[in-house]
Amino acid sequence: MRSTPTSRVSVAEAIHLPPPFTLVRLRESGDAFAHACRIAPKSGAGTLVCVGRFDLAEFAVVLEPGEPLGTARRAFYAGMVALTDALRAYAPPHKTVAIGWPDTVVIDGGLVGGGRMGWPTSAREDEPPAWLVFGAMIRTVAMADQGPGVHPLASALDEEGFGEAGAVQSFARHLMRAIDSWQTDGFASLARDYLSRIPRERRTVLRIDDGGDLLTRSIGADRIERSVLAKALGTPSWFDPKLGGPRL
Repeated sequence: MRSTPTSRVSVAEAIHLPPPFTLVRLRESGDAFAHACRIAPKSGAGTLVCVGRFDLAEFAVVLEPGEPLGTARRAFYAGMVALTDALRAYAPPHKTVAIGWPDTVVIDGGLVGGGRMGWPTSAREDEPPAWLVFGAMIRTVAMADQGPGVHPLASALDEEGFGEAGAVQSFARHLMRAIDSWQTDGFASLARDYLSRIPRERRTVLRIDDGGDLLTRSIGADRIERSVLAKALGTPSWFDPKLGGPRL
């Protein structure tokens, strides 16, 4: 994956991104993921779109893969590793930040958000897509009118004791690190890092194959269950279209 700088300069509040990222800031009503997909053909790799909302950390980054779409989607795993690393960087010591395959982020069992990926509808599986977009949305503030226990499977960073932090800057740095690790040590290294964040079921072995699909095998059994990444990314499991954010 390559990232190339552009000449735009943000005029919003201070968000300092490392090169080669360039910030595009949207108002609260904006949709970072949709906007990034719209501008990706012209804006180029490294464009990071951020929405200024008090209740959500919402951003999306444009990537330009150098391999066919069928394997380029594996960049999603780099995005999820970076996203959870960014959260871990300012998590209270006793909190567990985990992933539910492929796209959900949970903290101590409570869903706070997740990641998603977009690509051109005309892209062919056997050819490099013109662009990919990795988008993320994390609930930072719980709904004020909901009492504790009303949505026991959902959570927010404020409920989990997270302090103030620069989520966007942290994500950008960790994404660069994840992609560099992929390029240096191979995809298997990135896959192991990602899988280390999934809570393990007893007597179950997980593996991600070269195409990005998840393979699950019970110890002592020959049957392997395949979960297809491309299909799973078609509909984000954590996103509620009616809420416009993480489901409750």
